[in-house]
Amino acid sequence: MRAARFHGRRDIRIDDIPEPELRPGAVKLRVAWCGICGTDLHEYLEGPIFISPPGHPHPLSHENAPVTMGHEFSGTVEEVGEGVTDVAVGDNVVVEPYFVCNECASCKAGNYHLCTKMGFIGLAGGGGGLSEKVVVDRRWVHKIGDIPLDEAALIEPLSVAHHAVVRSGAKAGDVALVGGSGPIGLLVAAVLKGLGVTTIVTELSDARKQKALSSGVAHHVIDPSSEDVKARVLELTGGVGADLGFECAGVDAVLDTILDAVRPAAVVVNVSIWGKPATVDMQKLVLKEIDLRGTIAYVRDHEAVIEMVRTGVIDLAPFITGRIELDNLVSEGLTTLIEHNDTAVKILVRA
Repeated sequence: MRAARFHGRRDIRIDDIPEPELRPGAVKLRVAWCGICGTDLHEYLEGPIFISPPGHPHPLSHENAPVTMGHEFSGTVEEVGEGVTDVAVGDNVVVEPYFVCNECASCKAGNYHLCTKMGFIGLAGGGGGLSEKVVVDRRWVHKIGDIPLDEAALIEPLSVAHHAVVRSGAKAGDVALVGGSGPIGLLVAAVLKGLGVTTIVTELSDARKQKALSSGVAHHVIDPSSEDVKARVLELTGGVGADLGFECAGVDAVLDTILDAVRPAAVVVNVSIWGKPATVDMQKLVLKEIDLRGTIAYVRDHEAVIEMVRTGVIDLAPFITGRIELDNLVSEGLTTLIEHNDTAVKILVRA
């Protein structure tokens, strides 16, 4: 079968590899669509990062580069392994793409997303969604009912957003300031709005500002290059400030602005994976007793997210900005995201 495999920095190839073998307790999927994630882009430009380099296999998958990529994917069940009774051939599904040890303190506490050896299918090994077929343990397979398979490929990043919102303690009636309207910022805003939270998004790019408005996830959009964000947020909140802040850009100025614009005792969630150490004005945290929280990936979020999409609380269709074939992954996918990242939100790949 054909698969996009990472061989090294700026070296992703479409290889012919053996089809994965079904094992007991697992499910074989025919991949429908796979999204290109920002993590995939970082691996292409700067990797290996999460991918294990040659000679240093991942402790759970026991694989190292070259590995098949892709962790945001949907598909249809083609075969079920021995012992699998609650998933059937023909079911449409998405995958929670984890490797975990089940032995460390975090795993035993139920926080499998904080596993000390955690890895992602499509990065740490185990196949991936940028291929024709993949075999995944039943534990990580989630049925999606009648959700379209292309939209379902966004359930994985939407689960990242959902977990960030859960970490914040957001509730209906709150006001949230979302810094950055890239793919994750837009999806964070979508989850917030679906919960009845008023969303204020800050963004410099005209195209991304328009996407935040046209997709319906932002109640208000502020351009920090032309408006005083703090003053505008105070105006929108009756002089109080936002209840919640979400840093979705990985930029010092965005984090600093959020700290200025939230109310005292607010919760600020850092959603970004930073490319370099952040600079935080700790005095702002101290004087306003701001609660700054981290978030990583997801844990028991997929089912709630699937229900939000299935019932129409969140519409994922507006965030799909491109559909390409696997052969064009680099030329029309990765290159587009590198050179036109302000207009491309989510590009889907069909194997």
